[in-house]
Amino acid sequence: MSGMRDSDRIALRFRLNGEYIETMATADASLTRLLRDTLFRTETKIGCETGRCGACMVLMNGLAINSCLVMAWQADGTDIVTGAGLDALPVTAIVREALAEESAFQCGYCAPGFVVSLVALFTDNPQANRDDIMTALEGNICRCTGYHSILRGATLAARRIAADSQKLL
Repeated sequence: MSGMRDSDRIALRFRLNGEYIETMATADASLTRLLRDTLFRTETKIGCETGRCGACMVLMNGLAINSCLVMAWQADGTDIVTGAGLDALPVTAIVREALAEESAFQCGYCAPGFVVSLVALFTDNPQANRDDIMTALEGNICRCTGYHSILRGATLAARRIAADSQKLL
């Protein structure tokens, strides 16, 4: 960005994984690029950059979003949680454990997006059923598995979360 002046950039303040962040971004920067290129939060992956693969999924104010479709300036004043910040949410351990038990992922590149989507779903709806899971995972693509192991892990997590929902939330 040679020749870029601070006057060409936008000041941003938001919370990222519980930490208050103050940074600058250009008006055309996506949230994915801000997270990875400026803040070095590489757990947010770059895949298609068109909102079709889910690799860049983060929570913004509790909602799962494709960070490649959100401009960095839209993060101002929000609460962002990446895959690395999910441990603070009660259902995360159950989701990760269930996915691991079912050997859900091979390479793991897509795993953060799937986990973010499932954590958002089960936090909002601890009684989620298979149809809810399918809807929540619609925008996530895995190129290594046949999805069956991911769905088995998600269904296992759903059963465990539903059974423990009074303790978790």
